[in-house]
Amino acid sequence: MNAFVSELYRDASCGAGAVLITLVLSAAFVQATSEAPGTHRDRGHVVALQSTHGWFGQPEPAVLVD
Repeated sequence: MNAFVSELYRDASCGAGAVLITLVLSAAFVQATSEAPGTHRDRGHVVALQSTHGWFGQPEPAVLVD
């Protein structure tokens, strides 16, 4: 009985994770395609991934030296 409960718990948690991932991706798709291409919103702005903190990528352009 313990193995059955363990497998049931594992299957339920994997199923819940799959449902959550599907809902997040679906919501992102609906939000991304909610307006026609070429139009822009005047309300709200998307936070840029490149910040002055340097969390993503280089904080300033790379310099090539010969």
